[in-house]
Amino acid sequence: MKRLTPWMLAMAGSALVFGPRARAQELRPDQVLVVANKYMPHSVDLARYYMKRRAIPPENLVKLDTTDSETVAREDYEREIASPVRKFLTKNDPDGKKFACIVLMYGIPLRVQPPELSDKEQANLDGLRKARSDLEQKTRLLEKSSPEEAKRARDEASKLDQQIRRADKSNCVASVDSEIALVMEKPYPLEGWLLSRFFLDFRGREDAKMPQRVLLTSRLDGPTEAIVRRIIDDSIETEERGLSGTAYFDAQYPDKGEKSTSFSAAYDRAIHDAARVVEKSGRMKVVLDEKGKLFQPGEAPNAALYCGWYSYGRYVDAFTWARGAVGFHVASAECTTLKDKASTVWCKVMLEKGVAATLGPVTEPYLQAFPRPEVFFSCLVNGFALGQCYAISNPFWSWQMVLIGDPLYRPFK
Repeated sequence: MKRLTPWMLAMAGSALVFGPRARAQELRPDQVLVVANKYMPHSVDLARYYMKRRAIPPENLVKLDTTDSETVAREDYEREIASPVRKFLTKNDPDGKKFACIVLMYGIPLRVQPPELSDKEQANLDGLRKARSDLEQKTRLLEKSSPEEAKRARDEASKLDQQIRRADKSNCVASVDSEIALVMEKPYPLEGWLLSRFFLDFRGREDAKMPQRVLLTSRLDGPTEAIVRRIIDDSIETEERGLSGTAYFDAQYPDKGEKSTSFSAAYDRAIHDAARVVEKSGRMKVVLDEKGKLFQPGEAPNAALYCGWYSYGRYVDAFTWARGAVGFHVASAECTTLKDKASTVWCKVMLEKGVAATLGPVTEPYLQAFPRPEVFFSCLVNGFALGQCYAISNPFWSWQMVLIGDPLYRPFK
């Protein structure tokens, strides 16, 4: 992974564009479109509260009539969420010059299911699954009598597994946030991810599948209405005095300065780089843990910034959070729910414990899809708004990530 230099950061800021033409670096309240769910109690009230506190024009509100579930069918997403938002933007911002960001409010679903299969597609999938089952039985019979043939059968089964994943469209699951960012984009494939032209490493890259008209997307959401209101208040009031506390970074290994092609080693080094960036900024004290074990209960008081890994779906109560804290945990299930009271996923519990902003995936994203921590925190400590930090560090759209927090929040304003 590349190390951030002051020049790279300056280029990231000056080149950050919204829509087809360049905009001023600072994300403004009048560029924010707020989307609420009429069907969900408190959603519209919270939207109006946020808009009043941020001086967002009242006409920048879209009220939807959609499910109060955290998961929405693909067809319902298009009809109940994407279509009304697209209609509003087509009428009020046809050339893409007005709006730069969408904020999804408490009560908007988190996750979009794959499209329903047609009868023909279902029949094809059933055939592939039967062939896979038959091949599995054949492999078991060959294990003892003919190991070489058994190996060939396992290889064939692996290929069938790939075909089944394509046929059942399981790779078309995405966060609502990552899809609504492309609501004004021309039709695009739903399978897998699309590269983000905002992402630092993709600048200047030409790719036919790279979306051009993209709206930054964040959500003001959480387990309860009171938590969302607290996030709004904490973000605005922290800006006035600046975020203070300690930055905690939890890597798994010491950084020996060695280059590696593995995503795991590269991401671990990126966490080290994030710690160096924040320490060099002089904004606050930095604590870097480079042991395999995560921070344990009581070891991270007054946490203002955090990035670490890996505790799958199980928050570790090591932190007391400073007001306005920003942080995220790298694991595959950390934003699968914000409402399930029994869940211990990191995004949900971090919000309950007091953070103002976090991010995570709604299902398995693969490690390379997580925002780059050294880019995210470098932009943050250099005064960028939260939504911009996410855009510059997030590599993909039409995928699994969700940013929770006020996109206008500038903790180091």
